[in-house]
Formats: sequence, structure tokens, C-alpha cells
Amino acid sequence: MKKKTTDYVLIFIVLLLLAIGITMVFSASYYYALNKWQDKFYFLKKEVIWVSIGLAGMVVTSFIPYRFYRILSWPLMILSVGLLGLTLEFGEVYNGAQRWLTLAGQQFMPSEVTKIAVIIFFAQMLSSRRYAIKGFFDLFKPYLPVLALVAYLILKQPDYSTTGVIVVLMLSMIFVSGAKILYFTPLVGLLAFGSWYFVSESTYRLQRVLTFLDPFADPMGAGWQIVNSLYALGTGGLLGVGLGQSAQNKLYIPEPQNDFILATFGEEFGFIGFVFLSLLFLGLIYRGFKIAMKAPDAFGALLAYGITFLVAIQTIINFGVATSSLPVTGMALPFISFGGTSLVILLGAMGILVNISKFQREEEVK
Repeated sequence: MKKKTTDYVLIFIVLLLLAIGITMVFSASYYYALNKWQDKFYFLKKEVIWVSIGLAGMVVTSFIPYRFYRILSWPLMILSVGLLGLTLEFGEVYNGAQRWLTLAGQQFMPSEVTKIAVIIFFAQMLSSRRYAIKGFFDLFKPYLPVLALVAYLILKQPDYSTTGVIVVLMLSMIFVSGAKILYFTPLVGLLAFGSWYFVSESTYRLQRVLTFLDPFADPMGAGWQIVNSLYALGTGGLLGVGLGQSAQNKLYIPEPQNDFILATFGEEFGFIGFVFLSLLFLGLIYRGFKIAMKAPDAFGALLAYGITFLVAIQTIINFGVATSSLPVTGMALPFISFGGTSLVILLGAMGILVNISKFQREEEVK
């Protein structure tokens, strides 16, 4: 028996995060936008458009029965792989990375589409008896080959942070599906070796790790971003300097509306604001896991877990980078950082999560 309900708490948290995000994008970017584009509203206008598109997508996906995505699992996976391949051939190159495709005059990142595609694909496969993981070698039918293909195509862009997110996301879904933890031992060893190899064979990536260990060793060079992020967070104190009063986003932090937007938030709202934002993300993750645990079937549960893991992993990485707890890497803060493809995909995924919440098990309904 199922009973329709809706997780309005989840919706409220998402809307609150979006409101904070729009405010912070303007606060963090207006000086940079005025300096570069002679328009202090440059990023704000774009953000409002993306949020509007994303919210429309969230409304649509909240009304589409989540089981419909079973049908789309293989087509979406094939489409995302195809888009990743096209990106390597025809993608736009910025700062040495080839991650964007242009369609109808609009740029988007196929790797963001891939994130939701692998969640749907793995939820479908892992919930199928035919592809159940009963032994270690079942991981090769088809989970590890798919993971290897996707990781390879994204690494070639190169985009190491997105590759890491997708790998951790896939392995997390495999784990919650019931796979024995013993199966992960060789995988963790392989990932550790792969990470060491990719870091050691590149001077640029090795420098990032060394900078993480001691960002103040080269504060005017490699450590510039993280040092100014730490200055911003430290300047904020308990209550912050006030909205729009940040000093570090005045051309000290490069493109402060993106990966390091948390630094501006911490400076302007202080430790209290930082804790409040952290609690909002924890609340969202809690609601996501609760929806997963109450889902009426394995597919719905794995789909909800995957979407929640995606938000959790990206949030942890962004918080870790901004506080110098992790090496610097390009990872947007969900719903807060300036975004296009990432924001729209995330909001569409939130709609799927809301739809799953409508079909929780009746015995769980209070």
C-alpha cells in the first residue's frame, strides 16, 4: 500500500538555498562583473534565468512518476557517453579544459548531464535481479566497465573533480545496494594508486597538493586562492561584516561567484551564518536519505540515495576546499554558486526526489 504525500520540508530547504544563492551571487560578483563587464548585474541576471529554468524543470519532474526513468536508463546513459565523446571532438576550450558544448547558441557541460544519467542507470541496474551483485565479479556486469568508460571520457577533458564525484557516487550506490564491503578493498586500492599516479605525473596537480599542505608557502602564487579564502572566513568572525561588505571578493578571489562563493558568505555572515548554511545542507541530505528509506521499491530508494549522495559529495568537496581541508579543485557549491547546467540538473533532480516522496510506504506515514 502506498499513500501520496509530498516532502514540503525538502522543497522549503531548496527554495531557501536558492534565495541565499541568488543573493550571494550578486554580492560576490558585482565588483568583479563591474570591473570586467561594466555591468554589476551581469551574473545576477544570468543566475535568475538559470534559477527560473531550473525551478520550472523541478516542477515538471516532481509530477513525472519516478518509475518512468527506468525506461530512460539506457538511452540516457548512451546519450551522455555520446555527448562526452562529442565534447572531446568539438567542445569549447577554456583555461586548457575542453568541457563545454554549444547547442543553439547556448553552452552546457555534458559531464553534468552524465551525473544524473549514471544515477538513473545504476538505480535501474542495481534494482534488477538480473544484475544483482552476488559476488565480486558481478561488478564487471556492467558496473565497472561503465564507470571506467565515463571516467576515461571525463578525465580526457580534463576534469578530475567531476571524475572523482562520479566514481564516488557510483561506488556509494553500489554499497547501499547491498554489495559486501569486502568487494571494495581492491577498488579502493586501485583508486588510491590511480589518484597517486595522476597527481605525481603532473607538475600542476602535484603543486595543488603541496599548496594544500602549506598554502602560505606561496601566498602570492599557488596559494593565492585558498589564502584569500581563509582570510575572508577569518575576517567574518562570529557575525560577519555584513551583506555586500566583503573585501576579499574585490578582485582578490578570482571569479568569487563560483567555486569560492562560500568564502564571501563566511566573510559577510560570519561563523553563525556558516553554521546556518551547513545545517541547511545537512537538513536537505537528511530529507533525501529519509525519502530513500521510505521509498516503495528498490529503484526509488537507489534513485533517492544517488541524488542525495550527489548533493552531499559536492557540498563536502566545496566546503573542504574553501576551508583548506581539501586540495583546491573546481567544484560548485550546490544551489549557491553561480551556475548553468549544474544548477538546472540539480533542481531537476530535486523534482525527482519530491516525486519519490509522494509514494512513501503507507506504514511509514504518520
